[in-house]
Amino acid sequence: MSPSVQAFMDQGADFVVRDSLPDLVRGMNELTGHDAVEFGTVAREVADRDLQMANVFGKDPQLAMVRGARALINERLIRIVKPAPLLDPAAGPLIAVRLNILTRKTLGGLETDLQARVLRPDGQPMPGLYAAGEVAGFDGGGMHGYRSLEGTFLGGCLFSGRVAGRCAAAALD
Repeated sequence: MSPSVQAFMDQGADFVVRDSLPDLVRGMNELTGHDAVEFGTVAREVADRDLQMANVFGKDPQLAMVRGARALINERLIRIVKPAPLLDPAAGPLIAVRLNILTRKTLGGLETDLQARVLRPDGQPMPGLYAAGEVAGFDGGGMHGYRSLEGTFLGGCLFSGRVAGRCAAAALD
C-alpha cells in the first residue's frame, strides 16, 4: 500500500478502516453519531458491484470504463491496484470515507437588475439590498450566462461590484 494511503487510513479523521462489512458499517455510524447507514442497503450494493466485477459483460458503466482503460498498456503499467471485488479479503481492508458536501457553482443566485438591486419574486427591487459577484445571479448578474468558462468570473464579479457600489452610494445621496 502506498504511504499516502496508509497515512490517510491511520490518521484520517474521516476514514473508517475495517476487515468486515458489518464492522465497516458499524464504524461509519459511530463516526457520524447516528445510524444513517443501513447494513442491508450497503450489503446489497456491495454484492451487486462484486457481481458486476465478476461479469465482463456487466452493465455497470464505471466498471466498463475501468475495463476499457485497462486494455491500454500504459494504464496497466502505471496503475497501482488492479480492480478487485470489494469483499475479496486478499484486496485489503475495507475503507469508508465520510464526505462533506459543498458547492462551488450553483449557476444561480439572487436575481438583480442593472443597478445591482436584489429583486423580489414579483420583480420589484428590495429597498437597500444590493448584490455583486457570483451571488448576483451567475457570475455577477449573469454577464456570461451558462456557457462561461472556469476562470472567467473575476471580471464579471469586479464589474458587478463596481456597479453595486456606485448604485448603493447614489441611493444614499
